[in-house]
Amino acid sequence: MSGEDEITEWFARQSKLAAADFPIGIGDDMAEVRVGKASVLITTDMLLDGVHFELGKATLKQVGYKAMAVSLSDCAAMATIPVAAVVAVALPKGFGKKELKELHHGITAAGKKFGCELIGGDITKWKGKERFAINVAMLSKPAANKPVRRSGAKVGDVICVTGTLGGAGARKHLEFEPRVKEAIEIAQKARINSMIDISDGLSSDLNRICRASGVGAIIEAERIPISDEAKKRKDPLKAALNDGEDFELLFTLGEKEYKKLHQRWEGPMPITRIGAISSSKKMQIKAADGRIRDLKAGGYNHLK
Repeated sequence: MSGEDEITEWFARQSKLAAADFPIGIGDDMAEVRVGKASVLITTDMLLDGVHFELGKATLKQVGYKAMAVSLSDCAAMATIPVAAVVAVALPKGFGKKELKELHHGITAAGKKFGCELIGGDITKWKGKERFAINVAMLSKPAANKPVRRSGAKVGDVICVTGTLGGAGARKHLEFEPRVKEAIEIAQKARINSMIDISDGLSSDLNRICRASGVGAIIEAERIPISDEAKKRKDPLKAALNDGEDFELLFTLGEKEYKKLHQRWEGPMPITRIGAISSSKKMQIKAADGRIRDLKAGGYNHLK
């Protein structure tokens, strides 16, 4: 378990939220709050220059787009409908109206794809040599399906991913398409037991589903859909397992539900079966030669 996951679990243990008012609390992609008879879900993500992007290599429009897309991907992870966002920025010296307008263009371009409006925020400015930071807080609402959590994986479930994995650092991480529409369609074509978006790497995010659900998993190396960019690496499989920032969906569902989804799925985005949920409470990977070894969570760790 990574340091980030460990402290998040500690935070969750300190929480005494009433389930009637807060059906989903700390430890998932979004928290759910009951407001009268309705529910609203909320997430927040902070991105830093030098960590999540490099301003010397990325435009402010790309940065604004990514900041919104990361939170939109959280909505996708739970198969919910994005509604609105507020954005706060910490500007370095030299930033002014021109830079903010370019940033705004990227933010709104991402939001408009999914009907998610920018409704406010905050602007602050550093006095020294500090770097740019941007934080998005986003609201969503349930679709016709219930929000899909990380904690519902069951022994015997099929493990699936969308798209391809690995190599996102080249460019995809700045221009990826959040799987909002696909997530809702998947959740309405079949009963999905658990889901997460792959932000820190397949190995780390699968571990989060396993820990939240109290189960284990075994995935097959040959089935993992490796991106063309990752195939250029010295170790393509390692890239697909650990690179992160793929922002694809990782989900589990029963065998019958998988067959139903497989029959009904007509979208251009591929859905790949990569393994199964086990009772071992540990992650394992099966190599092409049939050998099975333990799989460590080797993705990005924010506190390492």
